[in-house]
Amino acid sequence: MRRTGLAIALSATLLAGCGSPDGRDDRRGAGASRSAPGFPVTIDNCGTRTTYDEPPSRVVTIHQHPAELLLALGLKDRMVGTAFPDSAVLPQWEEDFKAVPQLAEKEPSFEAVLEAEPDLVYGGYGSAFAQNEGRSRKAFADAGIDTYLNREYCGKKQVSMRDTYEEIRTIGQVFGVRERAEKLVAELRGRIGKSSAAVKGEPPVSVFVYDSGDKAPFTAGGRSLGTEIIRLAGGRNVFADLDEVFGDASWEQVVERRPEVIAIYDYAGAGSVERKKRFLLSQPALADVPAVKNKRFVVLPLTATLVGVRPPYAVEDLARQLHPGRFR
Repeated sequence: MRRTGLAIALSATLLAGCGSPDGRDDRRGAGASRSAPGFPVTIDNCGTRTTYDEPPSRVVTIHQHPAELLLALGLKDRMVGTAFPDSAVLPQWEEDFKAVPQLAEKEPSFEAVLEAEPDLVYGGYGSAFAQNEGRSRKAFADAGIDTYLNREYCGKKQVSMRDTYEEIRTIGQVFGVRERAEKLVAELRGRIGKSSAAVKGEPPVSVFVYDSGDKAPFTAGGRSLGTEIIRLAGGRNVFADLDEVFGDASWEQVVERRPEVIAIYDYAGAGSVERKKRFLLSQPALADVPAVKNKRFVVLPLTATLVGVRPPYAVEDLARQLHPGRFR
């Protein structure tokens, strides 16, 4: 693994102080030993092939969902910086998330990342490694820093819950915590199973996803993880036939498809949820759409619909809102 000089020194100090007598680290948050089983590990990520001779010990995450995944795997002590939080962190990770230095409210500059002296930068959206902003993966490689991009932004044309599980397993490999990763995957599968079982037999509720857009609605298509979340929660995405992860529909189509519920995606930079509700309620053409007429809105943080640890929680949350009678 490539390292900056200080990162090597810090890593060596951590490794010297945290190893167990038999040469294996217990890996409950501290840097893992050089003799950790399963290393070296070679990962091909979005066309970038990286060999890790040891688990990363100084990680910067750009965007919230990579940070939450690391926290869910108990890797807080390996995080030296994060950036671009775009929704509230789930309560069980809130305290740990606050303990990680925030480098920027949006994507940090290349220089700000370098100052944290990471050995790995883990990006959530493709913009984490925007070449026009000086943060290309090559720029980090030239500085001796490894990079990893969430698989959802590797140009995939279909995103599914399986991607969530594989992302967790891959990160578990990279950090030498495979058992934790498998345990987390099993826990998340179980969470989805309980939610889906609770709504089994209920007629699917028709759902329109409103991400943004005034002249035309920008929505989740059939290739999105959001569509699978809706299905598992006992719903049906009215734009599941849109052959995209995200795409534009038309307001005429929304009227024709008569959704019973509108799921509003909430994230920074797209206007508040209340603004989106006001817009939808103010459109005369939508007045007879059941979801608008009955003011039946649900809110999903965008981070809850991205590859990471959030989607199974989103299934549970959405199932409770679509079929409240099954959760009393």
